[in-house]
Amino acid sequence: MELTLYTRKHCPLCEEAKELLHLLQKEIPFRLVERDIEKNDGWMERYGLMIPVVEFEGEVIQYGRIHEFAIRQRLHEKIDP
Repeated sequence: MELTLYTRKHCPLCEEAKELLHLLQKEIPFRLVERDIEKNDGWMERYGLMIPVVEFEGEVIQYGRIHEFAIRQRLHEKIDP
């Protein structure tokens, strides 16, 4: 299982999201891929006003202020359909 976190430098919400996802990894094993939107024009255009963005299986499941419950629920749905 893999989550992608789109971030940028100097983004307090991004740091909060990253910490939350690292804590969640202790409970539910998943791979976390971090992508800096400033390194790719397509990511910048798509997510520039939304970051941080959490993507799961190609679908944006959270953006802005990330909520642990929503992420946990989505991961559990994948584990126990």
